[in-house]
Amino acid sequence: MFRFIHAADVHLDSPLRGLERYEGAPVEEIRGATRRAFANLVSLAIEEEVAFVLLAGDLYDGDWRDYNTGLFFVDQMSRLANEGIGAYLIAGNHDAASQITKVLRPPANVHVFSTRQAETVLDEKNGVAIHGRGFATRAVTEDLAAGYPDAITGLFDIGLLHTNLDGRPGHDDYAPTSLDVLRSKGYAYWALGHVHQREVVTEDPWIVYPGNLQGRHIKETGAKGASLVTIDGGDVTSVEHRDCDVFRWARCAVDVADAESAEEALDRVEPELGHVIAAAEGRPLGVRVTLTGAGLAHAELHARSEHWKQGIRQIATGLGGDGVWIERVELATRRAASLSDLLSEHEALGGLVRSIQRLREHSDELASLVPELADLRKKLPSDVLAGEDFLDPTASESLASVLEDVQELLLHRLATEEPEG
Repeated sequence: MFRFIHAADVHLDSPLRGLERYEGAPVEEIRGATRRAFANLVSLAIEEEVAFVLLAGDLYDGDWRDYNTGLFFVDQMSRLANEGIGAYLIAGNHDAASQITKVLRPPANVHVFSTRQAETVLDEKNGVAIHGRGFATRAVTEDLAAGYPDAITGLFDIGLLHTNLDGRPGHDDYAPTSLDVLRSKGYAYWALGHVHQREVVTEDPWIVYPGNLQGRHIKETGAKGASLVTIDGGDVTSVEHRDCDVFRWARCAVDVADAESAEEALDRVEPELGHVIAAAEGRPLGVRVTLTGAGLAHAELHARSEHWKQGIRQIATGLGGDGVWIERVELATRRAASLSDLLSEHEALGGLVRSIQRLREHSDELASLVPELADLRKKLPSDVLAGEDFLDPTASESLASVLEDVQELLLHRLATEEPEG
């Protein structure tokens, strides 16, 4: 019986550009998370006394020239070497663009697979054959798996591959392949990388995406880590996800459809946000809160949107202190009353709303306002020009967003005032 760890998409020292524009973002903590998660991976390998570690591509993050990143990797591999643990890795699309990958000599306990053709490495002690091939260039469009050798009789065969299997959505179609191709090789386990969401594709044979090691932004939510694989008698007996992440991302959707006021809507946020914080198990957390549903609170929320957004941030601070950062608050609610009914009952404000609707529907008219607002932008103080909620009045997409809030402010007035006459 032996164990190994399968990890992928580490993206060491991913620069994560643009974090500074987010209000209150723990920038350094987020940027340092990939290193700390990788150190956790190595600690897990040592604690579980694994035979080896598989890294299925994208160890680095593109053309990142800070060689301290490579030195950190060497240091972590030395920890494995001291315990007699080897590591096998392939280059992914991001590694292929990395200067570090091209010049850094790997430690003696690390085998980097060829990028020219598939090769096989034997672990005779455990009766394992590991087959792999890395990316020579960033955009590999050929089916690399098709060139892998067939399984070796009497050994436990593993395929190490960075691929978009069967065109999984949301990922570049690099080294595309299919289940039929993978199954045809006769391997017992395919250790895949490239897709950042954990997925056990099949168990016969085992084809696994472990997901990335550490979430880097709001599109990479939930627990992140690696797969701990146990082999007994030549068969896979378990494939367990183990968390390695040190900073977690989450989305918190709150249905406020039947809330009668904005205050009541915020009351709904606290318990939902509490559940999300508890699920992070003490890790620092970045959360996007989205309010949904059609109801009476809609107009009031949009009429004073910044006020209620700050209220949600205060709730988060009360629940989790400095360990919880609200990445963004989205107001995705809808009005309960019929817009046509409101407009027919209120002529004056209704006319303004119709003008706003016309601007939203005709982008050329909206664009004509940009020159008039350019002088306004020059007069805005620097602190107003920063932060996640800053809306540039010279950008058409920002104007469209402002129009939405202005319309909701007017509709709030329409909904709360008596009809004329």
